[in-house]
Formats: sequence, structure tokens, C-alpha cells
Amino acid sequence: MGLSGGREYLAIPGPSVMPEEVLRAMHRAAPNIYEGELHELTHSLIPDLKYVAQTEGHATIYIANGHGAWEAALANVAGPDDRLLMPATGRFGHGWAEMAEGLGADVELIDFGRAAPLDPDRVEEALRADKDRKIKAVIATHVDTSSSVLNDMAGLRAAIDAAGHPALLMADCIASMGCDRFEMDAWGVDVAVAASQKGLMVPPGLGLVFFNDRAAEVRKNMQRVSRYWDWLPRANPEIYYQYFGGTAPTHHLYGLRAALDMIRAEGIEPIWARHERHARAIWAACEAWGQGGPLRLNIADRAHRSRAVTSLRIGLPHGPRLRKWVEKHAGLTLGIGLGMSEEGDPSGGGFFRLGHMGHVNAQMIMGLLGGIETAFVALDVPHGKGALEAAAVELAAV
Repeated sequence: MGLSGGREYLAIPGPSVMPEEVLRAMHRAAPNIYEGELHELTHSLIPDLKYVAQTEGHATIYIANGHGAWEAALANVAGPDDRLLMPATGRFGHGWAEMAEGLGADVELIDFGRAAPLDPDRVEEALRADKDRKIKAVIATHVDTSSSVLNDMAGLRAAIDAAGHPALLMADCIASMGCDRFEMDAWGVDVAVAASQKGLMVPPGLGLVFFNDRAAEVRKNMQRVSRYWDWLPRANPEIYYQYFGGTAPTHHLYGLRAALDMIRAEGIEPIWARHERHARAIWAACEAWGQGGPLRLNIADRAHRSRAVTSLRIGLPHGPRLRKWVEKHAGLTLGIGLGMSEEGDPSGGGFFRLGHMGHVNAQMIMGLLGGIETAFVALDVPHGKGALEAAAVELAAV
């Protein structure tokens, strides 16, 4: 018997669950884009976006997904033949590097694999070896959404400073912003990119780029920047349309306004604490399941795990069967493995990911875990006992 009723739960690492407040805000007629309410609403978004990123710098909005935010950030600081350093820890690190190469940049990649964080000491060594100071920026994922590794951005800034290198520090916070603790200014991050569809709880379609004055100076020295990606008019618009390089993404802006109101009301510190608590519940359950079966967390050390997404290996044939069963019988959609291929499993089907970002509470976490445990029983997948009890203990520690 298949799913017979109830609301489905999309537990993938983005697009995330959208609050009713966001959906209601977007369910409206198109507004006047030339004057009035929409202009005031847009102006109000900027300080609240900077609050989420914890920066006093500049915030810009692009009509784009996260990949568009990657390109926007790169286009303003790196041109053809400019050198960049990418310490990669998963598929999305490689993806950002590939995009930079597509723009003509020369990327030096340090591959740390898919199950460990970057090592700031190796980054420092690479920067010290750059005697001519040709590397313009270090680009890294704060959280790589494929591997679910959490990287130490403050440690990366310390490595750059220890090498006495002028390189910018650029962080991909697409999965982490509004979920994992991120403090742009305090950690010395010069450019951060994010997107609307994860911790910000809005549909895909808005790319966000934050930059400080150091990055702005690099932009001023660029020979050319695409008119559309140029962040200067977006950060300092003289005319309203310059915020977006054209027509405003009207309904996304209304949704973003509602989401930022919710974030302000809860507070960024409590939001980080909530994501920490939910992540620990998921980890506790997965660790218990793994005591009697094939399930393994991709990142062994809790300190290096994201609080927004968890990547898991269960192997074949269990992975595809698990995802199909929970979707059909429990109304639960789990994330696929991305870039996690291995010998005997070229598509990475033996991996899956849990998104626990944004508009999620304790009963949703327990429903997610309960659905997975039910599938284990239904499919006769070996697993340890006490997983739900272990999760409940973590969630009870409010």
C-alpha cells in the first residue's frame, strides 16, 4: 500500500521546507515595480541579510541559483589567467573550481577527499610557496553539500595571515548560511555566497553575494566585469532596477521579507542552537543504527559535520531501496548522493543525504528518523537498536 494521505516531507538538503508565512507572502498579485511598496521592501532586506551573514559589509541580490552566486562572486575578483587556490572537500568545491576555470582563471586545487575537512596548514604551505603572490583568492566551501563536511573558515583566514599573503578569502555558504554558525566579519571572510532555497527558506531563484571593502578594492582594479554580474551598482544603486540588473524578482522578495522577519524574531544565535540540537539528534540515531548494520556517517568527527545536512553511506542495494520505500510509503523524500561514486557504485546510489535546514522542528526530525527506521524494518536492512530513543534524548536537552 502506498502513501494514502498527509503532507509529504521533502528532507533533501535544499530546496528546504518553506514556512506558511513565506508561501502566503508570495501568494499575491504582481506589484508595481517602478515605485511604492516594493521599493521600500527591497531596501529593508539589505540590513537583515547582513545580519544573517554577520557582516557590516555589502550585500547584493542576484536572480540566480547558487551556481549563479558562485559566478557573480568570481566575476568581480578574478579574470582570465588570475590564480585561485581551492582546497576542495566534496563535489561542490570541485564545482566552484570548475566554474572559475570556465571564466579563464588558473585554479590550483588541493583535494582533501570527500570524508575529511580541509587542512589549514596545507593551505598555508601552498600560500608560502606562492613567492610572487599571484594567488588572488582562496575559495572554499564552508559546508560542502555533497559530503556534509564543515570547514573551518576562521582557521583558513589564520592560515592566510600566517603566510603573510594578500589573498582574499571567499566562502561558499550556500548550504550553511542561517544554519551552521557563520560570522563573516569576525572570521575574516572577504566574500561569501549564499542562496535563497536552504537556510533562508525561500524557493530557489535568489543568489546572494556579500563582500567587504577589501574585496571592493580588488573589484575596482579589475579590467572588466560583466554588466550583469557587477556588484558595484547592486550594492550602491542609484536607480531601483540596479539592485537586480533589470526587473526585480518580485514574489521572491516578498517571500524573503517574510523569511527574514522569522529569522529576526527567532534570533540568529537561537537558530544556530536549534540546528545544533537537531543535528545531534540525527547523528545519535545514525550512530545507533550503525552499531548493528551497514549505515555510516560520511564524516566521522562530529566537530567537522554540518548542522544543516548529513551525508550517509549505506551501500548497495540498500540505498536506492531505502529512498524508494520512504517516498512511496512514508511520504518522505531523502537526498541522493552527489559526487559520492565509489568502486562498484559509480552513481553513488549507496549514499543518501538528510537535509535538516531552515524551517524544521523536533517533531519533523523525529518523523524523518521514524520514517527511516520503519523502512529498515520493512526492507529487512540490518541496523542497531535504540536510535529513536537516542535522538529523543538529544532533542529533550533544550
